[in-house]
Amino acid sequence: MKTGVEKAPHRSLLKAMGLTDAEIQRPLIGIANSKNEIIPGHIHLDKIGEAVKAGVRLAGGTPIEFGVIGVCDGLAMHHEGMKYSLASRELIADSIEVMAMAHPFDGLVLIPNCDKIIPGMLMAALRLNIPAIVISGGPMLAGFHQGRAIDLITVFEGVGAVKAGRLPEAELAALEDAACPGCGSCAGMFTANSMNCLSEALGLALPGNGTIPAVSAARYRLAKQAGQQIMALVQRQLLPRDIATLTAFQNAMAVDMALGCSTNTVLHIPAIAHEAEIELSLDLFNRISEQTPHICSLSPAGKHHLEDLDRAGGVPAVMARLLQAGLISGTPLTVTGQTVADNLSRARVLDPEVIRDLQNPYHTQGGIAILHGNLAPEGAVVKQSAVDPAMLRREGRARVFDSEEAASEAIMGNTIRPGDVIVIRYEGPKGGPGMREMLSPTAAIAGMGLDKDVALLTDGRFSGGTRGAAIGHISPEAAAGGPIALIQDGDGIAIDIPGKTLTLQVSDAELAARRQQWQPPAPKIRRGYAYRYSRAVTSGSKGAVLAD
Repeated sequence: MKTGVEKAPHRSLLKAMGLTDAEIQRPLIGIANSKNEIIPGHIHLDKIGEAVKAGVRLAGGTPIEFGVIGVCDGLAMHHEGMKYSLASRELIADSIEVMAMAHPFDGLVLIPNCDKIIPGMLMAALRLNIPAIVISGGPMLAGFHQGRAIDLITVFEGVGAVKAGRLPEAELAALEDAACPGCGSCAGMFTANSMNCLSEALGLALPGNGTIPAVSAARYRLAKQAGQQIMALVQRQLLPRDIATLTAFQNAMAVDMALGCSTNTVLHIPAIAHEAEIELSLDLFNRISEQTPHICSLSPAGKHHLEDLDRAGGVPAVMARLLQAGLISGTPLTVTGQTVADNLSRARVLDPEVIRDLQNPYHTQGGIAILHGNLAPEGAVVKQSAVDPAMLRREGRARVFDSEEAASEAIMGNTIRPGDVIVIRYEGPKGGPGMREMLSPTAAIAGMGLDKDVALLTDGRFSGGTRGAAIGHISPEAAAGGPIALIQDGDGIAIDIPGKTLTLQVSDAELAARRQQWQPPAPKIRRGYAYRYSRAVTSGSKGAVLAD
């Protein structure tokens, strides 16, 4: 783009922006920054970007920043906007590919912080396979109210508590004021923080990326270090696919299980691996979960938040415990230029309650389970670490709804009874379209005190903040003719999370008869990006990537 007589016009254009000959001659580093003024986790990313650029310049490079879109899942929740959240992941990956191919940077620094932005950027890094490093904006601090730590999920669950008459509206207003005290990705082990921690475990971000709080000076120092380190990666030509190998993905999945991460990781990890031409089966999640104890219990499952995990030693301390037990490999390279084992040589657990010993886990298995059965032939996902023990095995009667809105109306209208299994269908990748998160109905169930008595099944998905017997990603989805489309009110459904099964208690003959009567629904959105997305997106069991 910039070398030789033929590129004099190109250099002229670069000089139009004030770049000198010396700056043009240095490696050009693309800074993909998702800063915007609608996401609390992104409002400060301009400052992270400045720190990154300072680091690049310190190490002899020329930083060139460009913008990337981002959706706030919390603000998009429970309305039409959530149909565009998961779909934005593909736009993010594609847009970074476009920028990096049109303007061939020597390396990339990726600055995300929230749910779909992180996997979208990681997908782009592995697709392009040029030197790249991730530096997130860091987690939000927990809020405090009446002596206890709270977060955004406290407010969502408070809505259900108000509807059930268990909480005064004035108290909900107080929670609303206190839950989100400042910038950063929401304070629990929700999807954003899950993915920021796993980018560190995968080796594509520096140690500390997942847990150093957004408001800490250490976050800005880490950003400067990332800017310096991209120059070392460029010089060495250490590429993302050299780092994100199958072994590295297995490490990340083990850390996922130990931390009790969001069920959305089961969409994003396979999608990221797909860009590296690595296939990850859902069965691999179960195999790793069965051998990896759950040793951190963060909100929504437990009382701790990301700031607590950071003080306890962060992701390196968790990985050191797993490495010592042989549950992860120390051999993969990372963006530090060293191996996992080298990075962890000085990692220590500083609070054994936040990061428990493997012999004293919160649960003997990892945080996520994949269920199969005649209701989910291709699989379904549950955050088993956030399920009350009374709901691990349960039989109930189906209450069927063809949209999130219809289900929420029934829940808020107090028409759901103990023993019901709420089924929300036609909310999958194609049918939604966009596989909406169902935090509002699950939080309402929890807030109304029904999370020990009511299960919720969907071909959509759940927020990382969801707790309870919430089983999502049921595949094939209803819009593709999956068995979830054939359920009728009153059908028996058997949930066996320890046994990894999900069974519709209806005979094969009856299901065959119902299938003869079933007709695929008309698209809910018939124009624009969401319509194009619905025509190209694949099953949730394959990460909901777009068809090649």
